[in-house]
Amino acid sequence: MAVLTHALSSVESYVNFFSQQPLPVLRRTVNELARLAQNVDDIIRHDIAVTVRADPLMTIRLLSHIETHRENTQNHDIATVNNAITMMGIMPFFRAFGDLSTVEDALASRPRALTGLLKVVNRASKAARYARDWAVIRRDLDVNEIAIAALLHEAAEMICWINAPDLIQRVYDMQRADRELRSSTAQREVFGITARELQFGLIRNWRLPKLLVHLLNEPRTRDPKIRTITLAVDLARHVARGWDNEALPNDISQIHSLLHIPPEVLLRHIDAPEEIWPVLLPAIRRRV
Repeated sequence: MAVLTHALSSVESYVNFFSQQPLPVLRRTVNELARLAQNVDDIIRHDIAVTVRADPLMTIRLLSHIETHRENTQNHDIATVNNAITMMGIMPFFRAFGDLSTVEDALASRPRALTGLLKVVNRASKAARYARDWAVIRRDLDVNEIAIAALLHEAAEMICWINAPDLIQRVYDMQRADRELRSSTAQREVFGITARELQFGLIRNWRLPKLLVHLLNEPRTRDPKIRTITLAVDLARHVARGWDNEALPNDISQIHSLLHIPPEVLLRHIDAPEEIWPVLLPAIRRRV
């Protein structure tokens, strides 16, 4: 796997470089799929879907595979993992993904990059869980699509940790040195583009379903679906820095205005430690 060590000239240049590199997945995904393949007669679609959804990189590979191998008779997009596996069939799924490389092997000589990637993956998984939970509360019809969009919301950063680890580390180092420095500013200085611009280029290249493209690329709007995803991603990022993060009261207040559930119920839904409730509850009640 080639590693990028210098900035390129355009979004297209980055997308072309990254698309030429094999996309590895988590080792735990490879191990779990191997276990399931040994008992293929006894497993069901749900078993595979749970494993795939736990890994945003594997999710990208599956949805991209479905779109690039779609038949002319397929007149609708496949935007969820369950539907993708149903479309493929269990045996064809294992044939298509029987030889997967892992991020642990790809980044074996770069432990800081592996740690950085795994942190983003953990945030993405938490964001997806939040988004799914809130979409259910809102009785949204696109629960699974919203969860997938939250899971893939930071896919561009994951790709950079795998294929351009030195560059993305520079972005983090700059922000660590200057707490007021915006992510987009640091990204443009190091990469010449922002993560959002790269993300848009990548998802077009991956040929993700139109609904996911819409959910991933819309700016912050009052659309409840977009707000669900954005707030889930924000909360997961801020919680990762600690429950004493100063951005959390505003996050919680905005989530409450989206869901309209009792404040105490909301805090239980997001697993907020009870010792932090006295800080968060006043922020919600001031907005009510």
